[in-house]
Amino acid sequence: MRSRYKILNEEGIHFITSTIVDWIEIFTNEDYFKILIESINYSISEKNLKVFAYVLMKNHFHIICKAEQLSNVIRSIKSYSAKIIIEKLEEDKRYDLLEKFKLKNDNRYQIWQEGFHPKEIINNEEFKQKIEYIHNNPVNENYCVSPTDWKYSSANFYENEQQTVIKVERIV
Repeated sequence: MRSRYKILNEEGIHFITSTIVDWIEIFTNEDYFKILIESINYSISEKNLKVFAYVLMKNHFHIICKAEQLSNVIRSIKSYSAKIIIEKLEEDKRYDLLEKFKLKNDNRYQIWQEGFHPKEIINNEEFKQKIEYIHNNPVNENYCVSPTDWKYSSANFYENEQQTVIKVERIV
C-alpha cells in the first residue's frame, strides 16, 4: 500500500521520519551506519539537500531538511541505501536478516517501509521542539547518557559547534 503522506510545500523545511521494515535493527555497527551516512551526504553534495538536524537510530532516522523535489531526494537516499545494505548483508552472510526483508513469493527485498512521514515546520518554536526530540531520541532509547554522546546525530553541532558525520547547516 502506498503512503498517503505528501509534501505539500516543496519550499518548506520538513521534519521527516523513515523506518526500517518491521523496525528491524539494521544499523548496529559502523559499516551499516556508513551506508546511510554516505547516501545522505551524497544528496547534500549532489542534490542540494540542506540538513538542519538529524539522528540516525538502529531502525529509523529523523531529519529536518529542505531540497528541491524533496520527495525524490528522500526516495533516492532510501533506494540507494537499501541496495547497498542488501549487498552488505549478503557479504556478511546475514541470511537471517535477509530472510526478514524478503518479499513474500519473491526473491526481492524491502529494507525501508514505504514512504516517509514529512511534517512541515512552520515556526521557530516547532523547529526547536523537533530538534530537542531528535537529539534526545538516543538518550530515550538508552543508547547513551547525553545527546552529545551519540555519534549519529547533530547534537554536537548545536551544543559544541562541531561538524558531525552528516553536514549540518544552521538556518540563517
